[in-house]
Formats: sequence, C-alpha cells, structure tokens
Amino acid sequence: MMIILPRFCFRDTQLAMADIWFYHLTSMPLERALPTLLSKTLEREKRAVVMTGVEERVEAINTLLWTYDPASWLPHGSKSDGDAEMQPVWLTAEDENPNNAQFLFLTDRAMSDKVGDYERVIMLFDDRDHDAVSEARTRWKDWKDAGHKLSYWQQTPQGAWEKKAES
Repeated sequence: MMIILPRFCFRDTQLAMADIWFYHLTSMPLERALPTLLSKTLEREKRAVVMTGVEERVEAINTLLWTYDPASWLPHGSKSDGDAEMQPVWLTAEDENPNNAQFLFLTDRAMSDKVGDYERVIMLFDDRDHDAVSEARTRWKDWKDAGHKLSYWQQTPQGAWEKKAES
C-alpha cells in the first residue's frame, strides 16, 4: 500500500529571499535618517528590528529615539525594557527577531545570518566610514549571488533618497 502525503506535509527546502535595500548615508548621519525610516516602517504597519554592531550603540539609539523630536514619539524597546513581543521596534546587538518583525535594519556594520527571515532588510552605511562602504560592496555581491533582490539608495544633498541601482 502506498501512502501519498499532501504537498504541505513537506518542508520547503528553498531558501527565503528578502528585498535588501542599501541606504548610503552621504549627507546626513544615521541619527537623523533612522528615525524617519522607522516612522515610515510603522506607518506601513510593519514591525522592525534595529541591529547594531555593539551593545553600547543599542542604548545610544534607544536614547536617540526618545529625544530626536520633542513633538513625536516612536514606540520601541530593547532587552533592558523587556516585553519584546509588544515592541513595534526592537533594538538589539544580537541576531534575533523577538518581536516578529518584518523589517530588519542593519546599522554600525552589524551582520545578520537571517536576512532571509525578513520581508525587507535595510542596510545603512556611512560614506565617511570607508571600511563600511567596502563592506557594503562585498555584501551586495554576496547577497546578489545568493539570489536576494537588491536596491541601492543614495542620499541627495537635501537628504532625500534616490534609487541608483537594483538587481
């Protein structure tokens, strides 16, 4: 007797692909660009993880998001706040997604092995950090070779974003 199982019983072995957007900071620093990008993420009713390169930057970004604009409020939290599942924006130095975010923001040269777990990955890198620019080029090639959909955005002198390339 042969048993035929429905297709949904088998685990999909294909790797998940993400849209990865490279944001090249040329006219304003991360501290000015990140709150705006996170606000747009929340307007789309998406959740975000902001991953930094080191734990000290988590607290710096935490403070930034409380103080960047006295007239607004950007809901967020980190390990020190707890309740990750309730936070629309989670700040971390670890490769984790405890708030079930759809968007991952990579800052300060942070690297994730889980980019395929997200709908969109936003990698922000500063033009003044030559190593970060070089690393972004390497990641572009690696992620392109892995089959991810890529977009490269560069700041205009006024701070707006202009798409310069895609793959």
